[in-house]
Amino acid sequence: MAGYHVDRISEDIKREIISIMRELKDPRIAGQMLTVVNVTVSNDLSYAKVYVSAMQGIDVAKKACKGLDSAQGYIRRALGNNLHLRKAPELSFVADDSIEKGMEIFKKLKDTSNEN
Repeated sequence: MAGYHVDRISEDIKREIISIMRELKDPRIAGQMLTVVNVTVSNDLSYAKVYVSAMQGIDVAKKACKGLDSAQGYIRRALGNNLHLRKAPELSFVADDSIEKGMEIFKKLKDTSNEN
């Protein structure tokens, strides 16, 4: 299978998971500022690893991943229906701290520009 097809499917899955996350009512997910950083899909489209990050830090992202794991069946069904996939991929959610690190870098850059 061509690489561009897998990349397109992973971007579609990322976009759909973001919209599905807005509908979830789990308190571990609903009140948090979460974002899906990246989605990696296997070549046969049967597995997808979803990287989730939170503005508040890695601990909040880990709690959100537990909530997303418990809602995996709902998310998988909605993904299959919305994207019209033959087989919806099995999802695994991984906490990521890239937004937190990005904010730290931004603060450091802002501090150095204020000093100059």
